Amino acid sequence: MTALPTADEARPLLEAAESLVARAVEQGSEITGAGRAIDDHQVLSERVAYAATQARAARELLHFADEAKREGRGGELLEGLAAVGVAEQVRGLRNRLEPAIEDLGLDDAALEESFCAEVRTLLRRIGHESVLRELGRRVCAARGRETLPLEDLFEQVRQTVRDFAENEIAPHAERIHRRDELIPEEFISKMAELSFFGLSVPEEYGGSEMGNLAMILTTEELSRASLAAAGSLITRPEILTKALLQGGTDEQKRAWLPRIAAGEVMVGIAVTEPDIGSDVASVKCRAERRRVEERDVWVINGPKAWCTFAGRADVLAVLCRTDPDLSLAAKGLSLFIVPKDSFGGHDFEMKQSGGGRLVGKADATPGYRGMHSFTLNFEDYEVPAENLVGGDAGVGRGFYLQMAGFAAGRLQTGGRACGLAQAALEKTAEYVVDRSQFGRALSEYQLTQYTLGRMAALLAAARAITYAAAAAFDEDERKAAPLAAQAKLLACDVAVETTQLGQLMHGGWGYAEEYPISRYVVDAQVLPIFEGVKPILELKVVARSLFSG
Repeated sequence: MTALPTADEARPLLEAAESLVARAVEQGSEITGAGRAIDDHQVLSERVAYAATQARAARELLHFADEAKREGRGGELLEGLAAVGVAEQVRGLRNRLEPAIEDLGLDDAALEESFCAEVRTLLRRIGHESVLRELGRRVCAARGRETLPLEDLFEQVRQTVRDFAENEIAPHAERIHRRDELIPEEFISKMAELSFFGLSVPEEYGGSEMGNLAMILTTEELSRASLAAAGSLITRPEILTKALLQGGTDEQKRAWLPRIAAGEVMVGIAVTEPDIGSDVASVKCRAERRRVEERDVWVINGPKAWCTFAGRADVLAVLCRTDPDLSLAAKGLSLFIVPKDSFGGHDFEMKQSGGGRLVGKADATPGYRGMHSFTLNFEDYEVPAENLVGGDAGVGRGFYLQMAGFAAGRLQTGGRACGLAQAALEKTAEYVVDRSQFGRALSEYQLTQYTLGRMAALLAAARAITYAAAAAFDEDERKAAPLAAQAKLLACDVAVETTQLGQLMHGGWGYAEEYPISRYVVDAQVLPIFEGVKPILELKVVARSLFSG
């Protein structure tokens, strides 16, 4: 058995990477006028944003290994994962920035200053294919089930959710995907019994308030069993919860948060419109204040798109334009809690006694089946005045409340991506151990070992930055929003890459629905798109945060 490198050995790689990234960010800020002219330098900004994300992931992975070692939770495998994971991220960011050195106003001397001959030699040694093969052999021996070790409380959370997901969710995941079924009601009721919907709801409103890491671990393990049938169930309630905590009235918090925490109210989020995606400030679906039969109401008209779980949901969080002056952009938007009946199937029509209608039709998708994403149309649909989030003070604040919820959604998506990547790692390890070709188990071949080792190292980095973002969210959600975006950015790419690598390791059977890896591949494709499509996240969130200082 070959010895794996240690986390300490990889530390100079992190120092070199952060040195280069710091100069790139400084130059990028100057070139873009502190981020104001990002759209005039999109490719450059994307390179710097992603490189900075990789450097942050490397830092968090080393920090995780250091903390685990200090608390007696470490070991040779974690040390090796950390070292190789850092090498993978550092090599990636160097390759990403090198073609843009001149565009950044730097030169080869700047690259050499950070990545001198000694550092390049170290990078080749720690990231050598023989090291990755050794890591892959150990992954195969454990059938991919090794995870980053946590302190006892969070290990208990992870194991509790894993047991539930393996026993209750996993046996139904393939059927739900292939038949495009709706999530079974027993999933929701059993998750409610285990308080999964109240993880971010304060105790005074009936939640458990265990913090964001517990929430991430829950999401991760549910996604490991099925991204679409369980992994996203707590995300939409989480988004509305954050909006209410940020700007809801006391009455709204008391009315809605206990019901969300108890799983009594399923939530859909309606922001995107058929012709408006990432440009949320341009939302056109309108809401007008009216007096109807002695009641104060808001009347909603217009379409919404990609509203996940809208059929089954009991309420929709709908972002509407309450001021017709389009020049107000984000300042003209408000957020509403819109009650509706719960419907099964792929389409529905909700009629109100006053003539209002809400029509929804699910859009067919290759993956992420079970929750169903709907295109909606509101026609004179009445909403009680008290359902404007924040009351009268909430008029014009909807965009900012929604963005707070989206930051939480991005954090959760990082967890979902890690869970899906973990599932791919496990199923691939199991397959290559059990499958033989040319008289040898697939796991005995060098390229198989190398691939499994690399999958594990990428996943370790994704987990480290996601867990760090969860901890930062517990301290200050607003300040942690850019880190949550970076975690989402990296983890989703890792999920896409690892699921595809796993599919290749399955050979022809990787393309057959008989094996779950094919489901993982199509499910993973959605991750870089929702909760902030990748290019927008890189430019408008990560790069802007970096360049503005």
